[in-house]
Amino acid sequence: MHGRHHHRSGCAPEMASTERSTTRVQLEMPPQAMERLQRLKERTEAASYAEVIRNALRVLEALVDEHEKGSEFALKRPDGETIAYKIFV
Repeated sequence: MHGRHHHRSGCAPEMASTERSTTRVQLEMPPQAMERLQRLKERTEAASYAEVIRNALRVLEALVDEHEKGSEFALKRPDGETIAYKIFV
């Protein structure tokens, strides 16, 4: 079944017929966000913007899961210094 639903969020999911079920999402992004996405695609050598977004979702989900368990985050710098890292303020 093909359908297009418009949401106030600026996303327009669309079902696509493929081997596995996928949803097409159209995003509206300001120029600065698009530049960040392009830079991340290049820096991570991702094959597509979709790959960058899927990877970002996996990382964000893992961080949210840990945050909900009460975890605190820290970074260890190359010089050995460890600093608290506030992801969720």
